[in-house]
Amino acid sequence: MIPDHVNPVQWQQAQGVARQTCARFFRDGGTPEDALKAFGLSITETAERDWSRAVDAIAQTLCATPQRRAA
Repeated sequence: MIPDHVNPVQWQQAQGVARQTCARFFRDGGTPEDALKAFGLSITETAERDWSRAVDAIAQTLCATPQRRAA
């Protein structure tokens, strides 16, 4: 599900980064809470603590944060 206020290309890229990050935490035996903490998100921000919700929360954070542009 792509939010209406986000560029679809940016959303797909953010989803990819979030999936890769969560996959690394999963392989290392981490939890969705660990992945959320790595991006500065609190555990209480997600009602259910599963990987799909963690990926969406991380992607939303990446899309909300202003990105630096190359000079």
